[in-house]
Amino acid sequence: MSRYAMVIDLQRCVGCGACSISCRNENNVPEGIYWSNKITETAGKFPNVRYHYIPTLCNHCEYAPCVRGCPTKAMHKLDNGITMHDPKKCIGCKYCEFNCPYGVIYFNWQEPHQFWRNKKALYEGGTSSPQEEVEKAGGEKTPYFNPERGATLAANRPKGVVEKCTFCDHRVRKDLLPRCVEACPANARVFGDVEDPNSDVSKLLGKFRAFRLREQIGTSPHVFYIRGYNPAQYRATKGGV
Repeated sequence: MSRYAMVIDLQRCVGCGACSISCRNENNVPEGIYWSNKITETAGKFPNVRYHYIPTLCNHCEYAPCVRGCPTKAMHKLDNGITMHDPKKCIGCKYCEFNCPYGVIYFNWQEPHQFWRNKKALYEGGTSSPQEEVEKAGGEKTPYFNPERGATLAANRPKGVVEKCTFCDHRVRKDLLPRCVEACPANARVFGDVEDPNSDVSKLLGKFRAFRLREQIGTSPHVFYIRGYNPAQYRATKGGV
């Protein structure tokens, strides 16, 4: 059985946000919730300032605190290592959210996509209302509603439950890459079976020294980071004696 993991190459990542946008569209993620996000760090002193980006998502921990804290088994591990959530079993207790040391589990306080049900136009007679835009785009709930995700259990998480990244399990089951991996223009994300020595993720982890977020707490995350942005700005010289 495969054990899926993701390697993120920070040397390649430019913080463009394509991963976050594609994730939102693929998984019908509502406004204010971020299955895919990033940590932005500022380094240097003006005017020599640059930004560093650390993309974040559910780490699909081997020893997931969210799973251990769920009283209904709504949060559970699949045989392939993906940490999944069943909204039909979720009672909204938020134990998983409190237990997650990475802050990547979100609670739905209201019905998702309320904005797109608004019948009032911004400018009467000049613009469409959000609801009209949904209808004209042929969407369901939102103009960009993904029907493939609609066919799965977690199509559109209702009010009163939690939600998080699932490594696009609905795509992985079809031997497709997670949408964020496919959408990355810099190929900074690599996905595959970490237990297969011939997989790309295993080769990268064997070649580069990787780190994981808060790995010292023993959760064994399955999202690995390699390399880092290195501008290599220094004056060319041969040295001296």
